[in-house]
Amino acid sequence: MTEIEVPRRSRRRSARVTTPAPTVSLVIPAYNEEATIERCVLAALRQTRPALEVIVVDNRSTDGTAAIVRRLARAHPDAGIRLLSQFDAQGLVPTRNAGFAAARGEVLGRIDADSVLSPAWVENVSDAMADPTVGALTGPVTYYDVPVFRSSPVSDDLVRRSLWHLGRRCPFLYGSNMAIRARAWEAIEHTACPDHDDLLHEDIDLAVHLKQTGIRVAYSPRMRAGVSARRLESTPSSFRAYTHRFDATYTSHGIDHWTLRAPRHLLQGLFWGLRSASTLTPSSRREHV
Repeated sequence: MTEIEVPRRSRRRSARVTTPAPTVSLVIPAYNEEATIERCVLAALRQTRPALEVIVVDNRSTDGTAAIVRRLARAHPDAGIRLLSQFDAQGLVPTRNAGFAAARGEVLGRIDADSVLSPAWVENVSDAMADPTVGALTGPVTYYDVPVFRSSPVSDDLVRRSLWHLGRRCPFLYGSNMAIRARAWEAIEHTACPDHDDLLHEDIDLAVHLKQTGIRVAYSPRMRAGVSARRLESTPSSFRAYTHRFDATYTSHGIDHWTLRAPRHLLQGLFWGLRSASTLTPSSRREHV
């Protein structure tokens, strides 16, 4: 079984009980992602175990995002590439929800349009989800457009693993690299925050609702993905507002503990460290959906 970390109380049981490896649908919300979507989809296709389907949900894109996905679907007719349009509302949450609603897999892999999955990502996620006590997974990432890290296999595993342990009061998920069991999503779908004002971290919100429902979130160090560090191109004030979404999300649920402030402080330190150490390679300056 793929190595995963779950709370101590469940380790003995999860080591004994497994089920057949479930199918995985990949859901990719996208808004004006013509600079990154092809690389993202191709990495999703180059898997040691194929995903059941690769769903790109276009959220009012005005660039060539949809045309690129259509071209890839024609070039790979047996890969299960699906292009959906979610034009009812602008935003990540309704776009993600539309993808989840359309997905047919037993597990919903949720990544960003700039995510580049490692070749064994689907296999590792599927094997980890063979443990029926795991409702959702998250893992480490590398940053492929930071020169100091571009050719390095080093990921943020140590930092993210540490944050996961610190956050056991409320385990977190990372939207660029996460998966949730379809049944777990169905259990929280109608209570997850719609975030109409775009103030929260939607992935953290999912983790909170999963915990409140008694569904376990696990961390898998083998569940690796590359992501763009393009958010570090933001202004300091914009990035500060982004990191304060952690506090806003936990506060909205009445959760307050010093350990939950660690992600904000670590990200702010990373922001200044990387900006002073190197210059990002050219990349899309568009924000995530």
